[in-house]
Amino acid sequence: MPRILVTGATGQIGVELTLALRECYGADNVIAAGHRREPSGSLVHTGPYVSLDVRDAAALDALVPERGITVIYHLAALLSAVAEEQPLQAWDINMNGLLNVLESARKHGCQVFFPSSIAAFGPDTPPFDTPQDTVQHPSTIYGITKVTGELLCDYYYRRYGVDARGVRYPGLISNQVLPGGGTTDYAVDIFYAAVRQRHYDCFLRAGTQLDMMYMPDAIQAAIQLMETDVSRLTHRNGFNVTAMSFTPAQLAAAIQQHLPDFTISYAIDPLRQAIADSWPRHMDDSAARAEWGWQPRYDVAAMVTDMLRHITVKLRNE
Repeated sequence: MPRILVTGATGQIGVELTLALRECYGADNVIAAGHRREPSGSLVHTGPYVSLDVRDAAALDALVPERGITVIYHLAALLSAVAEEQPLQAWDINMNGLLNVLESARKHGCQVFFPSSIAAFGPDTPPFDTPQDTVQHPSTIYGITKVTGELLCDYYYRRYGVDARGVRYPGLISNQVLPGGGTTDYAVDIFYAAVRQRHYDCFLRAGTQLDMMYMPDAIQAAIQLMETDVSRLTHRNGFNVTAMSFTPAQLAAAIQQHLPDFTISYAIDPLRQAIADSWPRHMDDSAARAEWGWQPRYDVAAMVTDMLRHITVKLRNE
């Protein structure tokens, strides 16, 4: 049975991934670690939780053998929009944190999961059916840390044999945890606004098409990749994965199928719009499908139905 450490466990992916891993492997075998956010009750009440700054190499290096860790899901990072406002801190957290994790994994024989992002591409990348192996010249500090992270993970595998694996996530949509400063946050915010006010003021243009994924699929992708027999993998890091691709206007129309009085307007945030314009519109994830059987379960219609159901209940109970 693996002993798992989840860094960044208080973030948008971290909470739900931690809970899913505890369901799979037992609560005591999954240690949640966070630093910047207060942990939710679901994290601290369902299994062990520790406070950890991944930039503290000594603390991390002590924790891994002390808890018998064999797998590290490394999620701690600053996201795209926040990273642009704090580029030096973004480099410190995103890169030095990853380097510390890889060093601990090298010393103690751990597997590592590193989530890259659609942001690892850039304006020179083919925007439609973006290939698995293509030009990666990101124009944001977040994207730069992600493509550098992919290369660093590959280096640690070639140089030291560290079993580091990862995916390039598109925008992620969760009904459990609010996002933390990403460019695709509108695709979560819009549901809360739809249920509360029946209106949303979107910070991206109506026709900005981006890849997206519902969080249950994102969690499944991470676990499935880490469980795949290594002999099946040609690539190791930066697998393109996607589930759906839409614009704000198309998402609003899907919500209107359930809430006909919902309306949307647009107040463009130049920073986030520029970031979105530099990203692909749709990634080709055939390598992930061929090498480890990736297959999403949620399309737009299924995601919208499930999001509205969960958020309606959540807001009613607040």
